[in-house]
Amino acid sequence: MPRAYSYVGPLDILQRVAGEPTGTPIRHHADLQHWVETQPASLLSIPATFIVDLAGVLLLAERRSEHVVCAGGHAVLAAGEVVVERGQPPFIAQITNQSTGYCPEPDSWESVQRAIQHLPQDVMEGFSPAFTFRRCPACTQINVVKDDDFECSVCGCILPQEWNF
Repeated sequence: MPRAYSYVGPLDILQRVAGEPTGTPIRHHADLQHWVETQPASLLSIPATFIVDLAGVLLLAERRSEHVVCAGGHAVLAAGEVVVERGQPPFIAQITNQSTGYCPEPDSWESVQRAIQHLPQDVMEGFSPAFTFRRCPACTQINVVKDDDFECSVCGCILPQEWNF
């Protein structure tokens, strides 16, 4: 069973949630095609925010939007950023789990893979790049672990090896 990630980011961002998810559900290829058509025609590569909701549906939103707003404040199975290429057919060219609001583990890829399996595109092996997040037990700062260096970038405390949100 995949992990559900609750929002762990700043409260002021959570207060922007107006109720329902603002992301566009992408259940079928036609949904992705329609979403691409609503984006500026000048963009050949379209960066976007995404979440996978608890029902396993991919939702896309404008890149500068917050993941928690896209999700309507709800827990998610995955969150991050995507790049959609405007082709015939359009396809997702890149996916990361970069979301400091939900801090999803790289293992959340399985939920993304299930959510995009119906889209026509190349097989993707996982997030590119994949991010590892840890909260510092001493100063509570959210950290992105780089080069397997589990040290807080703010206070220098050793970060846990296990996900701790």
